[in-house]
Amino acid sequence: MQLYSEKRSIMNKLIGLLTCLCFSTNLAVAQNKDASSIIKFGLFADTQYADCPSQNTRYYREALQKLDTCIEYFNRQEVQFTINLGDITDRKNSDLEVIKQHLSQLNHKIYHLTGNHDYKDITNNSVLYKQLDMPSEYYSFKKGDWVFIMLNTNEIASYANIAGTPKENEWNRMQEQIKQIKGKYAYEWNGGISEKQMQWLDRLLKKCEKKGLSVLIFSHHPLYPQSDFSALNGNEIVDTLSKYSCVKAAFSGHHHAGAFGYYKNIPLITLEGMVETENQNAYAIVEISQDHLLVKGQGRASSYSFKLSRQ
Repeated sequence: MQLYSEKRSIMNKLIGLLTCLCFSTNLAVAQNKDASSIIKFGLFADTQYADCPSQNTRYYREALQKLDTCIEYFNRQEVQFTINLGDITDRKNSDLEVIKQHLSQLNHKIYHLTGNHDYKDITNNSVLYKQLDMPSEYYSFKKGDWVFIMLNTNEIASYANIAGTPKENEWNRMQEQIKQIKGKYAYEWNGGISEKQMQWLDRLLKKCEKKGLSVLIFSHHPLYPQSDFSALNGNEIVDTLSKYSCVKAAFSGHHHAGAFGYYKNIPLITLEGMVETENQNAYAIVEISQDHLLVKGQGRASSYSFKLSRQ
């Protein structure tokens, strides 16, 4: 009886051990599954490559090496995709082919926005959008339960071929409105979005809210806080964004020093420009988990962490 009891005790211990091992294995699989569901993407702005000497704090030729370093890092980190916030070239459209050769080293898809410098030598905007493989001048794409909205804040701008079109009238109205509120950002390097694009944005956000999707916003010009580099109708844009709890954050470029601010609980991040300084780089990786959004800046780029609220 004693031998039988000992054997039974040993057997029970073995069964318990096997049960624990099975539970641990299932837990590890579940954890790996959760980890694989994280959205992880690369982000950079204002490469402004040009084959010309440096000027003040902008190092145009060095931008290619900085971009290569950025690409290598994104590939090593196995990001799922990359977003370019605009101004990938500085002075002429032909430089875009050089940049695209370097970008071909990415192991994943890149989504582009245009910047004000990208319109140099362009007389037909659709040519530029085609060169950058953009489906339209503004667009969106979906990853899991997240929608990425790519605004075109160059749509209404003096440099964007609007002369003689209805968009020129919109530009004039924006300039007048900025004067009335004594704004200081009505510069030739800034632009805004049209009424048509604003309506598109509002409809899309309404749809995302109804479906329980989360949204990130991307633009070349900063929307907030206001500066010399703000979108011409940035106030109107952020007012629209603030109506929807599905909007979790917004990212912009254009202002090379970078900036940050909250607008009614929406964090708005302006990424530092890559072209600035001789040796320091600037780019970031954004990671989205179930309850946090992390911005991991590299070089001059700032880092941020935000807790995601439930809709």
